[in-house]
Amino acid sequence: MSQPFVPKLAIGLLHYPILDSKKDLVATNVTNFDIHDIARACTVYGVDQYYIIHPMKEQLMFVERILDHWKTGEGSAYNPYRQRALNRVKTAPSLEQAINDWNPDNQAILTIGTHARAVEGAPFYTINDLKQVLWEQKKSVFLVFGTGFGMTDEYMRNLGGVLESIRGAPPKDFRHLSVRSAVSIYLDRLMGPW
Repeated sequence: MSQPFVPKLAIGLLHYPILDSKKDLVATNVTNFDIHDIARACTVYGVDQYYIIHPMKEQLMFVERILDHWKTGEGSAYNPYRQRALNRVKTAPSLEQAINDWNPDNQAILTIGTHARAVEGAPFYTINDLKQVLWEQKKSVFLVFGTGFGMTDEYMRNLGGVLESIRGAPPKDFRHLSVRSAVSIYLDRLMGPW
C-alpha cells in the first residue's frame, strides 16, 4: 500500500527584523510557548521542519537547552509526546541559513510570509492559491511567521509572496492573534483534510 502524499512544508518563526508596537525595528525574544506549541502543531499537520530563527547566539542557545532537556534529558522520559514533537525543531541565525539547511540540494522552493495585513508590492496568495501550490503543483514551501508586530514590509517584499491574513469576525475584524494561534489556523487550512 502506498503512502499518502504529504506536501513538503517547513515553518520559520522569525525574530528579526521585526517591528514593535511603536513600529521600531527590534529583535524579539524567543518564548518557551512558541517552541512547544508550534512544534506540536507542526507534528499534527505533517510539517517537515520547524525553524526558530534569531540572529543572537544567546537566544539560539536558550532554544537548544530546552530542546536538549526534552529530547535527550529527563524530559524525554517524562513526556515522549513532547519529545516527538520537538524532533522537528531546529535553530538558525537567519532565514537564508534555515532555507539552506532544509533545502541543501537548492531545489526550487516558494518562500511565503504571513502578516495580519496586506503588504503593498508583495505577490499575494490566498489560502486556496497556496493549497494548490502544495497539493496540486507539489512544490516545496517555506512559510515564514513573524513575532512582535510582524516583519517589515521591505523584508516581506523580498519573499516569494505574502499569504492572505486571518480575518476576525465582523464587524470588528480583530487581527492580533498570538503567533501560536496563527500557525495552528494556517496549518489547519493548508494541511488539514478539508
